[in-house]
Amino acid sequence: MEQSLVGKKGKARMALNPEGIKPLEAQVVSVKGTCSAGHKAGDSLELSCWDSGGLCGFFYHDIFPNLNVMQFDGRYPWGNADEMVLECPDRQNLVTIRLRRA
Repeated sequence: MEQSLVGKKGKARMALNPEGIKPLEAQVVSVKGTCSAGHKAGDSLELSCWDSGGLCGFFYHDIFPNLNVMQFDGRYPWGNADEMVLECPDRQNLVTIRLRRA
């Protein structure tokens, strides 16, 4: 199946995922305060090391090392290999996401 630079919701993607690389699923679990990027609890995103999926650039930059671990089948010894809960760097308007392997 040929990939397109237009995502599922009609938004442009940053880049195409290489063949065989699956995107990760992210769901916004909670927002404390007001997210300046407009993320709301319940939002769903597809992220990868090639595509931010619409996630705020500051948040994406902050979690990129974790994306890299999960994208390439790595794991941290202290957690679930298929899921991570991550928080944005804005502690005053904290957004929390659950990242899962698809």
